[in-house]
Amino acid sequence: MSDAVRLFVFGLGYSATALARRLKGRAAIAGTTRDPEKVIALSAEGLDALLFDGRSPGTDVAESVGDATHVLVSIAPGDTDPVLTHHAHVIRASRNLRWIGYLSTVGVYGNYGGAWVTERNTPHPKSERAVRRLAAERAWAKLAAEKGVPLAIFRLAGIYGPGRNAFVNLAEGRAHRIVKPGQVFNRIHVDDIAATMVAALDRNAEGIFNVTDDEPAPPQDVVACAAGLMGVEPPPEVLFASADLSPMARSFYADNKRVANRRIKQKLGLALRYPTYREGLAALWRDGNWR
Repeated sequence: MSDAVRLFVFGLGYSATALARRLKGRAAIAGTTRDPEKVIALSAEGLDALLFDGRSPGTDVAESVGDATHVLVSIAPGDTDPVLTHHAHVIRASRNLRWIGYLSTVGVYGNYGGAWVTERNTPHPKSERAVRRLAAERAWAKLAAEKGVPLAIFRLAGIYGPGRNAFVNLAEGRAHRIVKPGQVFNRIHVDDIAATMVAALDRNAEGIFNVTDDEPAPPQDVVACAAGLMGVEPPPEVLFASADLSPMARSFYADNKRVANRRIKQKLGLALRYPTYREGLAALWRDGNWR
């Protein structure tokens, strides 16, 4: 990666912060957060953190974006995309911009009845969240085309890693083994997300990339695996039809698909560090950094 890379991140959340930490010392990094306390914490790590709450233009954001060679967007859309609403004009005016990345979700594909999907499959999202994501993808594609820069769209599977995993859910009594016959989900360790984005940045890669593990699996199996590593009894299995779930939690089970990740391997040269949830959970438990 060139020393001249200046990355600006809209939304220094879980995944984007993992990328920023990986790039420290290799690129100049600035980004936004909506939390004033997080500005202090990120600044202490050597990141140039700025406030942006999505309701009005971020303080000092325009100047930093204008200097950026690469922009990564990691803020979920509401009724509209807040970054495009408040800062699209700055991105269009940038003379240095060479690449845009957008963090999306495999949820845009909708339900494929457990079949395999690739980046070539047509999205048909059903939930309002996924509909908004797909609209945001298309809006960013339009801006990138107008600007004449490559856009990489990263469609992420269920994210896990330190502090966000089945061990935490078990320890806090929030783990459930919901069984819906035939239901599977893909997952992806946050370290593999960061590695994928680094590979895309290195190449100024363009296009859609499914960022998922190799093995879509039933969610109850993941909880059982974590319980086994912890040496605790897993919660009992509960049939989906009778499970006490919030409307949002229940909505995740409406989509059933197996998401292929061949493109990140072929186009980005990526080798997943954690190809399945088993390797990922085992490493978190072994290294003691699951909390």
